[in-house]
Amino acid sequence: MPSLDQVLALNGGALKLRSQRLNMLASNIANASTPGYKAKDLDFDRAMQQAQNGSSVEKAASDHTGFRVPLQPSLDGNTVELAVEQTLFAENAIQYRTTLSFLNGQVSSIKRALKGE
Repeated sequence: MPSLDQVLALNGGALKLRSQRLNMLASNIANASTPGYKAKDLDFDRAMQQAQNGSSVEKAASDHTGFRVPLQPSLDGNTVELAVEQTLFAENAIQYRTTLSFLNGQVSSIKRALKGE
């Protein structure tokens, strides 16, 4: 019988990674006019795969965080493209909410099972 940690690990890890990515994207947006700022992003798919293979979520996130290459470089060295960042932020926010819904569903199922419903 799998432990509670094993049951919740997939969506719990995904939620942590999505949260870290939201923070990165928000930081990129906040620094859109900061000269020399380099936009960062997290390769969610690769980080999630590493976390599923036994690595910690934190290590997976740090291993798959990198700087974004802009489509159109800025003269001041800033690599934030506001429209791109806003789109990625919105997409990731939806994926975060979806993952949270799955996790809540799992917790509800476990509660019902413990109550014998």
